[in-house]
Formats: sequence, C-alpha cells, structure tokens
Amino acid sequence: MQTHDIRRRFLDHFVKAGHTEVPSASLVLDDPNLLFVNAGMVQFKPYFLGQQTPPFPTATSVQKCVRTGDIENVGVTTRHNTFFQMAGNFSFGDYFKEGAITLAWELITKPQSEGGYGFDPERIWVTAYDQDPEAAEIWRRVAGMPDERIQFRDGADNYWDMGVPGPGGPCSEIYYDRGPEYGKEGGPVVDEDRYIEIWNLVFMQDVRGDLSPKKGHPPVGVLPKKNIDTGMGVERVAFLLQGVDNVYETDLVRPVITKAESLSGRTYGTDHQADVRFRVIADHARTAVMLIADGVNPGNEGRGYVLRRLLRRIIRSARLLGADKPSMAEFVTVVRDTMAESYPELVTDFDRILTVAVGEETAFLKTLSSGSKLFDTAAESVKAAGKTTIGGAEAFALHDTYGFPIDLTLEMASEAGLQVDEEGFRTLMAEQRRRAKEDAQSRKHAHTDLSVYKDFVDTAATEFTGFDELSSEATVLALISGGVRVPTATAGESVEVILDRSPLYAESGGQIADIGSISAPGLSVKVNDVQKIAKKVWTHKVTVETGQITEGDVVRVDVDPAWRKGATQGHSGTHMVHAALRQVLGPNATQAGSLNKPGYLRFDFSWQGALSEAQRNDIEAVANDAIGADFAVNTMVTDLDSAKAMGAMALFGENYGNEVRVVEIGGPFSMELCGGTHVGHSSQIGPVTLLGESSVGSGVRRVEAFVGLDSYRYLAKERALLAGVASSLKVPTDEVPARIETLVDRLRVAEKELEAVKAASVLASAGTLADSAERIGSVRAVVAQAPDGVGGNDLRTLAADVRGRLGSDPAVVVLFGTVDGKVPFVVNANQGAQDAGIKAGELVSSFGPAIGGRGGGKGETAQGSGSNPDGIAQALSGVRARISELAS
Repeated sequence: MQTHDIRRRFLDHFVKAGHTEVPSASLVLDDPNLLFVNAGMVQFKPYFLGQQTPPFPTATSVQKCVRTGDIENVGVTTRHNTFFQMAGNFSFGDYFKEGAITLAWELITKPQSEGGYGFDPERIWVTAYDQDPEAAEIWRRVAGMPDERIQFRDGADNYWDMGVPGPGGPCSEIYYDRGPEYGKEGGPVVDEDRYIEIWNLVFMQDVRGDLSPKKGHPPVGVLPKKNIDTGMGVERVAFLLQGVDNVYETDLVRPVITKAESLSGRTYGTDHQADVRFRVIADHARTAVMLIADGVNPGNEGRGYVLRRLLRRIIRSARLLGADKPSMAEFVTVVRDTMAESYPELVTDFDRILTVAVGEETAFLKTLSSGSKLFDTAAESVKAAGKTTIGGAEAFALHDTYGFPIDLTLEMASEAGLQVDEEGFRTLMAEQRRRAKEDAQSRKHAHTDLSVYKDFVDTAATEFTGFDELSSEATVLALISGGVRVPTATAGESVEVILDRSPLYAESGGQIADIGSISAPGLSVKVNDVQKIAKKVWTHKVTVETGQITEGDVVRVDVDPAWRKGATQGHSGTHMVHAALRQVLGPNATQAGSLNKPGYLRFDFSWQGALSEAQRNDIEAVANDAIGADFAVNTMVTDLDSAKAMGAMALFGENYGNEVRVVEIGGPFSMELCGGTHVGHSSQIGPVTLLGESSVGSGVRRVEAFVGLDSYRYLAKERALLAGVASSLKVPTDEVPARIETLVDRLRVAEKELEAVKAASVLASAGTLADSAERIGSVRAVVAQAPDGVGGNDLRTLAADVRGRLGSDPAVVVLFGTVDGKVPFVVNANQGAQDAGIKAGELVSSFGPAIGGRGGGKGETAQGSGSNPDGIAQALSGVRARISELAS
C-alpha cells in the first residue's frame, strides 16, 4: 500500500465517522515553545488549552512534522527521522476513550478491500498507563484483546503532557508484532524493534501542575471537558504495509537513496558507514524541501540554522560517498516527484525551493574549499610540532566558525596520518549545546493565560469598521489590567479596552496598528496600540488622560486621520514594490516578511545575491509607473481556493481561514491576500523612493523605501545636498558626476605617487636597518622599530628586504611598526636561523604580552598586531633575550 493511499484511507475513515478534515498547518507556527510543528495536535492547542472554542466537535488531519532534537542520530539507526507525517483524530468534548479505541481498532484491522489497513488482529499489542485500568478494560471489550497482549507502563512511557503546566492525560499505544526474526518475545516492554509502535491515543482529562505525572506527580485537577488527541505515524505504517524493514525502504524515501547511489557509484546496504550517509541524505532532503516550502530560509540562528545544518549534512554526506559534483538539485527534484501527490505546493513553488537549496549548496561548497585550506594549516602546524593529534579546540573552531563538519575533519585527519581530539571537540560541543539549552529554557514558559479573553473570542469578536469609516460608536465590553478584568479605569491609568466594534486597525500582516482616541463626555483616552487576540478580538492598549472609563460605556472611537492616510500609503506601496520585484526579478522573488507604517515600508524577499543598480532602478520605475497609472484598488472577500485560483499571492507560513480578503491593484499587476487598509487608487500612494537593499540572511534580501510626503521630503533633501556639492565644485548639478569622477581619478593618481614615494623611503631604510644588525650568539639579528607609519604590507616587504641583505648566515629580523595606535609586527628567520633552532612563530610569545599583541606563523615567518605602543621597548628587550637563549 502506497504512502499516499495510507494518508487518504485515514482521512476518509474519520470523515465517514463525522470528523471535519483539517489541512496540515504550516511547519512554522507562532508558538513560543516550538521551532517547528512537531505533532498533529499543535494547531489545535488553543482548543485544548481552552483559549478558543473549536468550530467543530471532532476533527482529523495529517500533519507534516519536524523534530530536530537528535539530528546527529539520524541515519545511525533506521528509527530516527526529522520529517514525518502524523495522522490524527481529535475530539473536543465529544467522544472519549471508548470512541477513540473503537475507531482506531476498526481502521487498523478492517480489510484493505473495505478501506482499512488490514493488519492481523493477532499481531496487535497495546500498552496502557498503569493508573488507567479503564483503558485496558475497553480494549478487552471492544477489540477482544487478551490480557497477555495488554501491557501496563508508568507515566514516563504512557502519560502525555505539553512539558509545561496545562492539559494532560494517560495514553494507550498500539504496537504491531513484526515476528521473531526481528527480536525477542514479550511485547513492547521487552523489545520495541520487534514490536513497532504505530499509534498513540491520548486521553486528555487532567490538568498538570508544575510537576508532571510523567514523573509520578499527581495531576492538580480535572479538565471540564475530556478530549482526545491521537497520532499515527504514517511512515511507520507504510513500511509495515509495504513489507520492508524500515522507513528508509518505503516508496517516498527509497528513491532519494537510489538517486544518491547513481550519483556516488556506491550501493546502499553493503557498508554501515556508507548506509548512514545514504540515510542522512534521504531524511534531510525531505525535511529541507518541506521547510523551504513553508518559507524557511538558511540562516545562522533559529529555524534558518536548523535548515542550514540539514542542507550541509546532505552536501557533506554526498561528498563522503564520492559524489564530487553538485547534487542538491537532483535530490530536491526526487523529493518533489515523490511527495507532490500529497503536497502539490512542491510543484507550484518548485523554482523557489530549488533556488534556495542550490544556493546554500553553492555557498557551502566554497566553505568546504576554504575549510580544507584551514585544515591543511592546522595539520601542518601539528606535524611541525612533532605531534599527531589535532586539538579539540581547532576542530571545534573549524566546525563552529567555518561550518566545517567534524566527520570531514576526522576523515581528512586520517588521510594525513593524524588523529583528532574527539573528546575535546565533544566537550566543547556539549558546552555550546548546554548554553543554547539554558538560553532556550530561559525563554520557555507556560502557555500565556488568555482565558480572560476567551468569552469574547467565542461570542463577541470585534467588528472592524475601519475599512469604511474612521469614527465609530462602540460599547466598552471589558477593561483588562494585569491579565484580569477591572470595572473601571481613571486618569493616568493604562489598561486594555475591548470594544464591540472599532475602526482602529490591529497590527497584523506587516502593518502596524493605528493610533487614535476613545472619547465620551468628560472622557479622553489615548489609544497607543491595538493587537489581535486569536485573530478575532481587538484589544486596545490605552492611557486614560481625563475622566473615567467604565465597562458598559458607550464611546466614540476615532482613528488619527493623518496616521491612517500614511498607513494606507505605506501598505499599498508595499504591494506595489512586491509586484515590481516580481516583474523585474521573476516569480522566485517571493515575500519573506514586511513592515509598513506611515511614510515608510520595508520588504523582505527570497533572492540569492545583491541586486544590481540597474535592477534597483527598474524596480523603483515599475512601482512608480503603476502608481502613476492611477489603478483602482479593489477588494473582495472569497474562499481560499477561489482566491488562489484567481492568482492571489499568499504569504508563506501564514495560516488562512476558509474566508479571505483579496486586494487587487491594476488587475494582474498586483493581487494579494491581505487584511490591511489601503488607498482607493494607486496614485494616492504618492512617489516611492527606494532607500537601499541589503541582506537579512542567507537567500533573503530587504528593500526599504519612503512613500508619499516622506518620499518627497527625502528627495528634497537629496536635491539640496546635490545642489550644495555642485556649488562647492562650481559646476551645474548635471555635471557633478563627471566632475567627481575626474577628482577621484586625480586622487587615485596622487595616492599611487604617494605610495611610490613611501615605498622608496621604506626600501631606503632597509639598508640602514641591515647595517645595524647585531650578533646575538650564533645569529645576526635586526630587532628594531620601523619608521613611523610603516605597517601591513610595507612592514612585511621591509622585513623580507632586510633579511635578504643579511646574506646566507643565520639571521633573524624582528620589526615593529606604529600605525594609528596599533603595533603591527613581522618576524623573519632564514633557513640558517631555523636550523639553529630559532622559529619565527615561537618568538612571538617572547614579546606579545608587552605590546598586548597576538599573532602566529610558521618557522620562516610570523606576523600579527598589538595594541600597546608603549610596550615596544620592552618587546625589543624580550625578543633579544629569547634569541640569545636559543642561539647560545
């Protein structure tokens, strides 16, 4: 049975049982405790937490999930996967234990010809929480499960909660016995390789306190409504029904391994280490593609860092298998072809996905090249010191600073006849993880208590009137202070106000909130911010200026008209820039974030590499041409599928409801899903002036712009600046560029002439320094301070020239410079000095502390820089003393 069919059968089974089919949420949700969605219930958490009332009593979904807590273990065994699909059924106060067990048993044992999975009932085992005899009794009664195939476990295995105070409950797990060839008799408590868990049924009935029942602590309460949350591993069911040994052999994963075989010339299943690399490629390729599809881009922190690690592990593994050419495009294509039946967005968005993945491969291959050079330097240094082990600190620096994988470091060290201090490396890695974990733990917290808003979310969603008017009459439904409702607030107090209706825009979609006022006779309230709760309730953050506001008051709510005008210009201008970017750069320039406020916008988009000046000019011109065309701005409300069919652009990672608002400007020129406020015609935006373009992460660029009067003011300032420059240069403004170019050319010529004079002076001093050579023991030494201003390349050139003038006798040259408060230095030792035991790199320690300097090098040359010019005299004495010790 193919994996796509397994998904479909699950959803059909529960839809026929009255459940609402809910699409998979994005892998990226706004949850403070999660990098990625890691379970099917995540998108339903507001319902389980009681923050919102579910719109359906029961639901079913197949959720794409990513878990990356043990990336290093992926591939080592066949049990770990970072991406997987979790099929689930959910009940919100509807059926409970018996209903969940009955529905699960029917699906797994019903014949395949009748829409089930057709598992042999005699090979099914179950576990139950040792404090939940009720579940075991239901299994006996509903499924006829004999006692010997029901096993009890403690809370560590069979109790579920979210890891923080909140809902929880016992669970019952369903296992399939693969047979004696896979392990020991005795059920899952004995061997979970033979007995494979396929489904977990969670009976959510308790309230967990600070201490978890998973560790033996009792719950602190009972939920008012009992819920069901289940999760079936689609990939696990697939390998069982497809008759293969593990997930990596299934129909959606094995093709990636097959492609890796063809690219590397190796065969899967013949060597354990090679098999690990094949599995890393297969697992990570699927995960990376799904993350990119949901809008994640490679970066150096958070989600972007996880994606970068996954992609780089693919590249590294392919290289170690022997694939010496870029291969990312091949793997991404296979993932698209295998997964598209369930995830059609992989086809429609393939060009962007491919661009991001291949862009990271290109960048990392350069890193591998530079990392190899750094490794060679480290290896040479180890050998020169007569050692055989590269230190853990060096390996960690290669890994952490340069992204050089430890596996590659180990392999290259072996080829060079060296070892690596793996224990030291692992210690440093563990320390880094500990710091990261502590940082993450410091941010992790129990779910914010939104219960004060729940009644309003369920029954009194705010009516937004701001599309049609800037002033509305409203009723104060609640005042909230410190998370609790208060009856009244007086002058000087800051509170949150919930109204039945409001013209004030609540921050969302990149548009910051309106400012305005709430008033009534004798009352004046300043609105500082407006935020949404559960996308339904507007909470106005206010300061009472005069009078007293009381729950139940009828008030007038006003938007600051100047603010709103600027805000609509900024938001509509953002749409213009987005459309212009796609017209100039192509459809891969997709939105990755935005912010707009009166007079200003910034727009992040997926793109590899900086924009050229011509591209920036074209984008600005296209946007302003559309503004000048005076396009009508039209809005419509429709269902999501119809909006997408019309070509409306959606933001990656954003979760939309069934009903969406489409903003169309100029027909096909710009059409986006958007809930923001906009101008009536594009000409009302005013001029758009791009301020610049920059990188905000790997594969993500940012443009910033002024719009409307702010654009005019900026241009006026630039015009005044240009006029001032023209006046200083005594030329018309249109001749300023040519005049500046002439002056720059003359400056370059003057700088070259100055450098020539300086070089001649440096070379002239070489003779003087060589003549001052002193004999220290068996070597001739020049230990001196170079003329003021000599540093960098000049100092190296001078030291080499002086050494050359000293002939073939053992000679050492140590020169210090002074440039802008810094102390550059160069040490040169010829072959004779090295044969006498004097190494340039080793001399640095004799004077480095005196000048506050660091540096290094090899036997012949060392260089670096210090920060204490006052220590040069001490440094000169120190290095002379050290040379004397070595040359005696």
